[in-house]
Amino acid sequence: MISDAVLTAMLPEHLLLLGIVLVLGLEIAGRGQRASLGVAVLAVAAAAVAAAGLSLGGYAAAPFAGQFSVDPASLMAKAMVLALALPVLLMSRDEFENGEFPALLLSSLYGVCLMQSADSFLTLFLGLELMSLPVYVLVLLAYRRPQSAEAALKYLVLGGTATAMFLMGASLLYGASGSMATATFAVGLGSDNGLARAAVMLVVLAFFLKGAIVPFHAWAPDAYEGASVPVTAYMATIVKAGVLLAVVRLFGRANVASPMLELLAVLPLVSIVWGNLAAMRQPSLRRMIAYSSIAHAGYLFYAVLGDAAGRLQAVAFYLLAYGVMNLLAFAALPAATDDFARDRLDNLRGLFHRAPFAALMLGVAMLSLAGIPPFPGFVAKFLIFRNVMSAGYTTYAVLGLVGSYLGIYFYLRVIQVMFMSADAVVADSGKARPLALGASLACFAAAALLMVFPGWVIAGL
Repeated sequence: MISDAVLTAMLPEHLLLLGIVLVLGLEIAGRGQRASLGVAVLAVAAAAVAAAGLSLGGYAAAPFAGQFSVDPASLMAKAMVLALALPVLLMSRDEFENGEFPALLLSSLYGVCLMQSADSFLTLFLGLELMSLPVYVLVLLAYRRPQSAEAALKYLVLGGTATAMFLMGASLLYGASGSMATATFAVGLGSDNGLARAAVMLVVLAFFLKGAIVPFHAWAPDAYEGASVPVTAYMATIVKAGVLLAVVRLFGRANVASPMLELLAVLPLVSIVWGNLAAMRQPSLRRMIAYSSIAHAGYLFYAVLGDAAGRLQAVAFYLLAYGVMNLLAFAALPAATDDFARDRLDNLRGLFHRAPFAALMLGVAMLSLAGIPPFPGFVAKFLIFRNVMSAGYTTYAVLGLVGSYLGIYFYLRVIQVMFMSADAVVADSGKARPLALGASLACFAAAALLMVFPGWVIAGL
């Protein structure tokens, strides 16, 4: 029956929707202050388990033909993104006391999951907007500094620009092909039709804006710095994962040719170099992570150049390693009464002497993000560049690899500040953070799994 197929295929989305309804109900009843977070965690965990179980069982269905379908790969992508959202929810307890954050995050996650099953540009657009609109509010929700309003406005304006580009590209593809199916994108990649080429270019540029690729990166540093720590962690990991996994699904098994080849090679390469260079001079940890994320977006879009057969696997493992390490860094960051002071790198001086566990967790995260072996970041970068080289683009792979070495400096700078500098005077809040500690331990356990058994994880993606 069609109803059974809808219920099963959309089980992760239904569980998220149930969580949204329960959180809103608790808020209306005036009991959401304590219960909302627990409901959200259970909803996300249940959705992740459901997606993983269906994927491992080889489930595939198309309950809405031409609009929405699932297969083991898309279900595993959903499971991965939902699992990464759990530490964000745990961290949020220290910043948000009411149910607004869980409700908005669940809504955004619904959009992320919808994007992974989109078979038409209509469904993809719906998922993209459902993912993005709650984030605009999240940037402002925990108002900690005057820059938050400006950051949210910049994110909103550039997000609107990306939406306009995406819609124009989709409409031009419809004009060229007569179909709204996402499969027309792969056809347009190899088309000689000028209208189809322009459409494909606009869609790619829209995703460049969403992924913060240079020169469409202007919103990222301000938005990351102005948002609270859980929101920054969400934007740096889950939003980026949702965008890149949707890009991989959109490209499918199509190989890239000129002129799209040059666009997908040059701008990500510029992002790698510029992101790493700009991060070197940042006095703010969140702003440094923002420029770092610009560089990592370059690595991820580089994967589109690679062999189509290994594209999804390389991107998924990279997003998993990158997401776990970013979340580990944010979860381990010590609390402070002053959000501005908490974010300053100078206030991490001598952190190892004040909070050795936090310093060690941050050190592990920095080494992995730098791509130092044997940490998971090294394996992730290896998969990306190996895939690019296997497609015959050795020059681009070498240039990207050289650009990645620039990032080692500022990651090691954080370690030097924490372990080899005199202790700084910091106004720590002294507040116990058991949930943030749990998020740190969960991320560290996931990092250890990725480091010790990378082959097993890669095989499961």
